[in-house]
Amino acid sequence: MSAAPIRYFHRYKQTLETEQIYGERWLRLAYENPVGRGLVWLLARRRLFSVYFGWRMNRAYSAQQVIPFIVQYDLDVDEFAKSAFDFKTFNEFFCRALKREARPITPGDTVAVLPADGRHLVFPDVAAAEGFYVKGAKFTLRELLDDAALAEKYAGGAMVISRLCPVDYHRFHFPVAGVPGEQRLINGWLYSVSPVALRRNLRYLVQNKRVLTPLESPVFGPVMMIEVGATNVGSIKQTHVPDRAVRKGEEKGLFKFGGSCVITLFQRGRIRFDADLVAQSAQCIETYARMGDRLGEAPAKL
Repeated sequence: MSAAPIRYFHRYKQTLETEQIYGERWLRLAYENPVGRGLVWLLARRRLFSVYFGWRMNRAYSAQQVIPFIVQYDLDVDEFAKSAFDFKTFNEFFCRALKREARPITPGDTVAVLPADGRHLVFPDVAAAEGFYVKGAKFTLRELLDDAALAEKYAGGAMVISRLCPVDYHRFHFPVAGVPGEQRLINGWLYSVSPVALRRNLRYLVQNKRVLTPLESPVFGPVMMIEVGATNVGSIKQTHVPDRAVRKGEEKGLFKFGGSCVITLFQRGRIRFDADLVAQSAQCIETYARMGDRLGEAPAKL
């Protein structure tokens, strides 16, 4: 299991792919080697380590890494809102905006969309969500939300885990229209959220720093969005305005350098996920899809 490749289903190609992991050698050393895990505990999970790395990615010399990164990971520069040669730092490139037409939003008031580019797992019943990165491992809503009342509110609900790799577009968006409330920060560690790390300990998702934002949707009811920090994520920046109505697909915020994760919660019975996402997730296989693509639909009212 430890050295196994990371496999995911590509929604558009309809093929099973092997993930090209950014920094794979370091990640495997850090999380699959006893000495490496000691260094993670001592250093890499701590905020200062990621702050320092983020500072380096904000220096002018970091811009030299932009074009080689684009070439190595075959990124589509035609999607970028500005030229690849105009980024002043690597972090500016990393949290780049895209042209509006690069991420069309699936229409329909009763249709929810994926909140981010990445690899997604969906769980129609969060209580049954276990073993998706390592057999038998799970976490509770109480641990994730750090709030017993909120955990009860979403008990038996549906969950989406959207994992962003460093090569992905790193802005996240609202999956449905509604009114977002005030954010709440839960401080924590900054472990990696790569499957290389999560196969060792799924609980990194509830031990890491995270930001919770409630969203009140007229169609889907209460929705909770959770951005999870990770190693070398310089910061989680919110770009929306609380208490102002937002459209489906409107930008919510962005991650600075590093792999990251967005978790979305719906209350019981408020969404029916698309069948292809459910089928792959039932096999513990993530599905690659882009922001704005279909996630699911609100069940017809009785």
